[in-house]
Amino acid sequence: MNPSDKSIIIISGPTASGKSQIALSVVRKLDLEIVNADSMQVYRYLDIGTAKPSLNDRKLIKHHLIDIVDPDEQYDAGRYVEETDNVIANLLKEKKFPLIVGGTGLYIKALIFGLFHSPPKDLKIRNDLKLKVKSSGIENLYSELKQTDPLSAQKIKPTDTQRILRTLEVFLITGKPTSFFQSQHGFRKPRYKYLYFCLRREKEELNKRIEARVDKMIETGFEEEVRNLLEMGYSYDLNSLKSLGYKEMIGYINGKYNLSETINLIKKNARHYAKRQLTWFKAQPDVVWIDLKGDDIEAPAKEIKERMEAFCCP
Repeated sequence: MNPSDKSIIIISGPTASGKSQIALSVVRKLDLEIVNADSMQVYRYLDIGTAKPSLNDRKLIKHHLIDIVDPDEQYDAGRYVEETDNVIANLLKEKKFPLIVGGTGLYIKALIFGLFHSPPKDLKIRNDLKLKVKSSGIENLYSELKQTDPLSAQKIKPTDTQRILRTLEVFLITGKPTSFFQSQHGFRKPRYKYLYFCLRREKEELNKRIEARVDKMIETGFEEEVRNLLEMGYSYDLNSLKSLGYKEMIGYINGKYNLSETINLIKKNARHYAKRQLTWFKAQPDVVWIDLKGDDIEAPAKEIKERMEAFCCP
């Protein structure tokens, strides 16, 4: 494979679909390095709950953008694009293809098409909004967001304090919703030549894999991982600890649920998350769907490899 300038390959798909296994199989056949596209795997100490590749796999195959920030650091799509651009540029200089692997569709879209240019931060407005959070709660600000920018509100979790504050801040600075600026951007002109694979499994099979993953998380010490994070002084109110699995386990630790309820809740929320991911990927242009069944990864990995070779050496 001879990488050309500004060319990337992406393997994505819903949680528990088998992205890491497929990626590792493909990388072993070709001279590639993996670039993470999972918004939670960037955080140190969040290992079991984010299903990071094992340390052994990371020693065998170079992985980029895993364990790069602490749980209390802000990390967003803008920073991801900047750091990924640097990694890609360095890999292409070395005549290596970057293989982007992960399920955070927003990060992948931002990498391909870029981000719209939003107005600079206004510290006074931001501080006023933070005071509102303290006095009346993030729920009230989310309700305000639904009034001022309903399109953006549909895409933002009610608990995502960082994005709620920024979206309201943009509206208060400009008088226009973030969705307006996004529509002006259009996300139509790609910044890279790309080949975008998305893994797909039958719904029943994917749900079984999700449940098996959650069971494995519990068996391999997920509760201890979360307790350690809290003992290290990280607040349960951090965005990183509001993510799937962590918020539910913190609820268990705080006495909100028993263990059985916690496990069932994580499984339910993971199934819902996978459904949202699939809805997102179906709306993206030029996605190549790869169907998987059972534990067979050789056939889909072979298909991906052949398509990659055609993409790189037409």
